[in-house]
Amino acid sequence: MKQEHIRNFCIIAHIDHGKSTLADRFLESTNVVGRVDVAQVLDSMDLEREKGITIKSHAVRMVHKYQGQDYVLNLIDTPGHVDFSYEVSRALASCEGAILLVDASQGIEAQTMSNLYLALENNLEILPVLNKIDLPKADIDGSEHDLMEIMGCAAEDILRVSAKSGQGVTELLDAVVERLPAPQGKVDAPPQALIFDSYFDMYRGVVVLVRLFEGSLNKGDRIKLFSTGKEYEIEEIGHLELKFSPQNKLTTGEAGYIIANIKEVADARVGDTITLAKGGCEESLPGFMEPKPMVYSGIFPINGEDYENLVDSIAKLKLNDASLIYEKENSMALGYGFRCGFLGMLHLEIVKERLLREYNIPIIATTPSVRFLIRLKNGEDITVNNPVDFPDPIYIESVQEPFMDTEIIVPTDYIGNIMKLAQERRGIQKDIQYIDEKRVALHYEMPLIEIIFDFYDKLKTVSRGYASLDYAFKEFRPSQVVKVDILINGEKVDAMSFICHKDKAHSWGKSVTDTLAEVIPRHLFKIALQAAIGGTIIARSTVNAMRKDVLAKCYGGDVSRKRKLLEKQKEGKKKMKEIGSVTVPQEAFLAVLKADRE
Repeated sequence: MKQEHIRNFCIIAHIDHGKSTLADRFLESTNVVGRVDVAQVLDSMDLEREKGITIKSHAVRMVHKYQGQDYVLNLIDTPGHVDFSYEVSRALASCEGAILLVDASQGIEAQTMSNLYLALENNLEILPVLNKIDLPKADIDGSEHDLMEIMGCAAEDILRVSAKSGQGVTELLDAVVERLPAPQGKVDAPPQALIFDSYFDMYRGVVVLVRLFEGSLNKGDRIKLFSTGKEYEIEEIGHLELKFSPQNKLTTGEAGYIIANIKEVADARVGDTITLAKGGCEESLPGFMEPKPMVYSGIFPINGEDYENLVDSIAKLKLNDASLIYEKENSMALGYGFRCGFLGMLHLEIVKERLLREYNIPIIATTPSVRFLIRLKNGEDITVNNPVDFPDPIYIESVQEPFMDTEIIVPTDYIGNIMKLAQERRGIQKDIQYIDEKRVALHYEMPLIEIIFDFYDKLKTVSRGYASLDYAFKEFRPSQVVKVDILINGEKVDAMSFICHKDKAHSWGKSVTDTLAEVIPRHLFKIALQAAIGGTIIARSTVNAMRKDVLAKCYGGDVSRKRKLLEKQKEGKKKMKEIGSVTVPQEAFLAVLKADRE
């Protein structure tokens, strides 16, 4: 296929703006599939369909006839959620153009903006499209006005479609051919291919999805991966149709797959460059980064006997999710498990769900934490992501925590609520931009530890669901964070420890102890539930003892007799408190996660 007849493009949009549905209509229009019986064909996981989100990026090759000529359209589908923004950036780097899809009933939202900026950084040609124009509440003129303001385009440049009904889809495919550029690159140059996705196949090893920028790759070629320097032989190469279509070669501008007996997904990292082992290109394509975990949490099986299964399952899950990082961990309260690093809270939730559904292992995740840089008084620098490893305050010189650049887009009616919430979460306001007379973009610098605890839920609550959020790592800054230990009957429970800012330690600690007091059953002795920083108790709740009436048999008589019985009971309770153990139910660990952190 000639380069001028190829178009590589992606669809960028906020969650739930109809990206996967539009992809379904494309597949129907180009006869890749017949009538779609399953919605969101490219979303292969049940979890993706249920949550209405794309978790992994997908790719598919379509052939569209335009003015009597066949054009190959490679659609590289991208996730919309902020947790998967690295996958979005690699998909964008594989394309020459992007469809910017905006829901006409919701307008432009935070992640639409962040993905648009990413696309512009990659010098992509943008094709603005309004979706859901058939909805009764669609504000077509308002959304069109927003797009014109942001992109500086004319009204006639904006296409209107309904991905659900298929209205305007053929015209959109024509516009992709007309307005998006063909790939550039030299066919006779040494090959240079970008890995934009990879996953593990049980029978064939790692399948690598690539976009060729220069040269060509043939079946049987010996290839090299830039980041590891490892060499492999191409066993199969081909096009990405709904099912793989093997070919003898891929040439400049094409997107396809390579199977080369690669054993580990970690070896074929997203963003890496593939070239020939001998006579290959001199330098890799720009932009390769290791995805960095932002949120850390301990994962433990609810049933101890599931541990061996969890070891196997998490290793298999890692094969399909290179951004998941884990190491073994042992907790006094929860037994054996893993300390895992995730891209964000949604990523954590997805991993928990997949372990339950795909491997049938119910798990508990401990209180999420982030990475802190700590300087000790002896001059040593350490990195801590687990509250258990946090040093005693007397040894700490200074602590730095990660701050994020945060963008919140919200209707003007809710500005006050959002500002109050951001202030409570230690947000530093940078500026306010009015997108139009109805909506505003608020920019904050905010600590990541404040974002991962229910910030998104609270944001949706105070804005009645209208606010949208996007954030990206900015830098580490000095901060007064402390580790709060939870003590049950004087015993530290390591799995309940958490790290927070000094000013919030009392309120968060009190919230956790109060929550525990509700779920821990009463014993025959009083149970003290305490929150402590180092050796200082900062909050306390009490579970009262179950009371046995020892005076029931005394119908009268001398008061000294009653006093003697009560003293005897008091001694018994004291002894029981010393040797008795508190049974902490499983719900208590879950309750700690749900404790309100205002």
